[in-house]
Amino acid sequence: MKIVDTLMDIARIALSRHACKAYDPTRKIPAEQIEQLITLLRYSPSSVNSQPWHFIVASSDVAKQRLAKATQGSYANNEPKILKASHVIVLCARTSIDDTHLAALLQQEAQDGRFPTPEGKEMQNRGRNFYVGLHRTEAKDTQHWMEKQVYLALGTLLLGAATLEIDATPIEGFDPKIVDEEFDLPAKGLKCVVLAALGYRGTEDFNAKLPKSRLPIEMVVSRL
Repeated sequence: MKIVDTLMDIARIALSRHACKAYDPTRKIPAEQIEQLITLLRYSPSSVNSQPWHFIVASSDVAKQRLAKATQGSYANNEPKILKASHVIVLCARTSIDDTHLAALLQQEAQDGRFPTPEGKEMQNRGRNFYVGLHRTEAKDTQHWMEKQVYLALGTLLLGAATLEIDATPIEGFDPKIVDEEFDLPAKGLKCVVLAALGYRGTEDFNAKLPKSRLPIEMVVSRL
């Protein structure tokens, strides 16, 4: 396929995907496609390859019921999405990016052949520690910075799901503290950031029938 055709296909997918509002509980995503989406999550970009994330894949009714505890009260409209979706991904951020994690990253990169020379390994180590240090000591926004990386993974997941003709819903309308407690995330050095429901639209998905709406290109794109 020509590059131009590929780009046109990507634009078509972006124009056709939507936040699914109602799922068909009888349809399940094939296991091989779930593995493709997990690969997309693992290989999502992150600043200095920091990978400050963990992903929980909830597919069983029991797991989804545990997640649905976080969608009570003001968030009740999101409960059916979680319960009826084929899968729900819990996208978590680390609560610290400590030296142990940094060492694990460097070791994995070396194992994967990222460093043709010892100097390359040292350069990567110094560069990553420099940027992590900026967020630790100067900006003092390490947690926010790590959570931004998680949203990069969410974007990758949403576009990938649409490419596979899988419907998705990014969900921020829930109580993350309940998810943290339910899955004992603080003890694992993690916190829940955002959820993503995955599956296939049901007949009640009104959003599928509506045209997309975005601000004019002149308002959001500057060409220099």
